[in-house]
Order: sequence, then structure tokens, then C-alpha cells
Amino acid sequence: MTELSTVAFDIETTGFETRDQLTVVGFDSAVASRVFLNTDGTTPSPTLTDQLNEKLQTAVQLTYHDSERALLTELTTFITSTLTQRNAKLVAYNGERWNGGFDLPFLRTRLCTHGLEWPFGTLPYVDVMDVFEKRFNTSENTLDGVYRELIGAGMNDLDPFSDSSEAVTAWEEGAFEPLITHNIADIRRTRALMDLAERYCSKSDFSMKSLDPVV
Repeated sequence: MTELSTVAFDIETTGFETRDQLTVVGFDSAVASRVFLNTDGTTPSPTLTDQLNEKLQTAVQLTYHDSERALLTELTTFITSTLTQRNAKLVAYNGERWNGGFDLPFLRTRLCTHGLEWPFGTLPYVDVMDVFEKRFNTSENTLDGVYRELIGAGMNDLDPFSDSSEAVTAWEEGAFEPLITHNIADIRRTRALMDLAERYCSKSDFSMKSLDPVV
């Protein structure tokens, strides 16, 4: 487990229905955060990346895409040419579990809708939510709740939203800075929790799966 570096992953969407779409996809590693933004044709502030880097005090690589399809196409290139070439594991919080999850099922539907192939290849995947439900004594089960109980304020203070529905409104209004800040807070909380779990839990406590499709 620990010999594989952690790449945390999270998405933002316009909702939970089949016809809803991706607005943001973010990845976080020890080196930097990589974020893809669906602008839906809106022109972001030319200083947005600089504002984010100054606010977060760590490297953020941000690219703009004028449609969901354009985002997914660039995302596929990033995953296949960069992410799957690393000695890394993909980690999410309730991204995909044996009894559900959100991020990966949503991505499958949107890739299928646009006729794009599944890009994650042989990347190993771990859902950190399972570990904290089974191996830690917490009263919370949400990402920000578990993070607050076991780590403290940190990224929770950074997050401008108290509810995920605010991310939908922000995207619709073109308020991209708080939207991306929220996504980065989520991916960094996820990576911090994975690092914590690896310090206290054995390898057998983690359920790792391959994301390689059958055909």
C-alpha cells in the first residue's frame, strides 16, 4: 500500500440524475493539485489560477474546457498518458464501494454518454470511506465530518461551502474560484485521511481493486 503514492480524486456535478453533467474533476498528489474545469462557454477570470495558488499556498494546475465532452477528452488524455504511468493508487471518499458510491459510477455514465472509453486502465483504487467506517471510532461519516474529528480544522476552514449543493449554484453563476477551492479542499481532505489511515491500519484493512475493464 504505502509503496504506491496516493492520488486523491473528487468530482463536482450539476446534480445526481442521469442527464446531469460534470463541472469539475480534481486530483491531488503530494506534488500538486490538477483540476479540470467545465466552463460551459463562460470566460473565467484571467487571474483565476494565480488567485488559487496564492490562496492555497501550494501548486494548482488548472485547465479550462468549454464543454463536458472537452473536459472528458482532456481528462482521458491526462489519465492514460500521465496518471496510469505513475506508481500510484487512486483514492476517493465514497467514490465507489461494494454497495454504491458516486464519483466513478457518475463518470462511467458520462463517458458512455459521449462515446468515450474508460481511461483508468490498471490503476489500483481504494475507497477510504470503508476504512474509517470499519477501523476508526467516529461519530461522523461524511468527508468533512471525519476529517474534523480526526485531523482538525485545516481544509474545512478553507472550504467556502457548508453544503455540496452550493457547488451547483456557484457553477451556474460562474463563481469558479469558490467552486474550485471547494473541490481542492475535498481532494486534499481525502488524501490526508488516506495518509492517516495508512499510519494506523494494516494492509489487510484496505480493499484495493483494479479499475481495468473486462474488455
